[in-house]
Amino acid sequence: MKNTIISLKDITVSYDGEQVLGSFNLDIHDGEFVTLLGPSGCGKTTALRTIAGFIKPDIGDVFFYEKNITNLPPHKREVNTIFQKYALFPHLNVYENIAFGMRLKGRGEKEIKQTVHEMLAKVNLTGYAHRGISQLSGGQQQRVAIARALANEPKVLLLDEPLGALDLKLRKDMQVELKKLQQQTGITFVFVTHDQEEALSMSDTVVVMDGGVIQQIGTPTDIYNEPKNAFVADFIGESNILDGIMLDDYSVKVAGHVFRCLDSGFGKNTPVDVVIRPEDIRVVEPDSTLITGDVTSVTFKGVHYEIIVDVAGFKWMIQSTECREAGDRIGLSLTPNDIHVMQKSEYSGMFGDYSTFSDEMGEDIIASDEANVSSNSPVKAEDSANEI
Repeated sequence: MKNTIISLKDITVSYDGEQVLGSFNLDIHDGEFVTLLGPSGCGKTTALRTIAGFIKPDIGDVFFYEKNITNLPPHKREVNTIFQKYALFPHLNVYENIAFGMRLKGRGEKEIKQTVHEMLAKVNLTGYAHRGISQLSGGQQQRVAIARALANEPKVLLLDEPLGALDLKLRKDMQVELKKLQQQTGITFVFVTHDQEEALSMSDTVVVMDGGVIQQIGTPTDIYNEPKNAFVADFIGESNILDGIMLDDYSVKVAGHVFRCLDSGFGKNTPVDVVIRPEDIRVVEPDSTLITGDVTSVTFKGVHYEIIVDVAGFKWMIQSTECREAGDRIGLSLTPNDIHVMQKSEYSGMFGDYSTFSDEMGEDIIASDEANVSSNSPVKAEDSANEI
């Protein structure tokens, strides 16, 4: 087991009387790539800024290698922060941006020169030392911000949605580069995002948050395959979430039928939530299985078809390479491995039915996200200084 490098103990943070984090506890281990994942307003950036020292908690303590650093100012913490807007100095070239933090620490020019060129090589920007910041693409600017942070040899690198301003292809490329950098340097990365795919593809550990509370901590595989509640199941990928009754160990009643499952320990005749991932459902002939329904819509997604099926008034989503037509009656086949049982929670009944699933709803969500982005205030000047 790796050493714990950062511990947040019973952290509570409020803004204008509204609690953003409540009794928040998290241990981050040395050399780990940890992602704080959740919707806007869930408290993930607040948790990150508490680690950085930009926010002092109302209650609770921050520990670094078991030393209490709650009252330590940001510039004295062995952490560096990379913001979504990178906070580079536009009047300095690439070399001087990377060298800036080392100069503040009184490093010699020979050491600075060597380190800058090492960092440029590490982020694949060899030959860019004398370029102006305005001459760089978004991805190149991000690499400069990473190089500047790494040049200061932090024990922990904090990344606050650093890929949010990049286009989709560059974003995916940078996901690979960041993970590779973390593995090469062995530095602990704490990454904030609301993008589930990003979290699953990059992280050793994912911390799913909602309402200032940790909903689940686990590996990407655990989080996806064994969600703890309906919020996690819905937020991480697509999920059909149905009411069920755990009749006994390994036996659950769902959608009006009894199925074998792999879950136990819920007790007899216990109300539960049942998660069935769309990709786990096999489309079969309606007379060969227990669950049948009528196809209401089909969307081609490139590698598969997204099929919405009405089963006794509940809309299921199926992802299949087999095309069906709207109006077709089909069967849905499940194995015990396809059924995941969860305890009822405050999120029960809020997610999982695709009755309202439509392109129009997707456009509303996009519009809402764009409004949130446009309303975000720019990084403060003191944050830029504290970054280095």
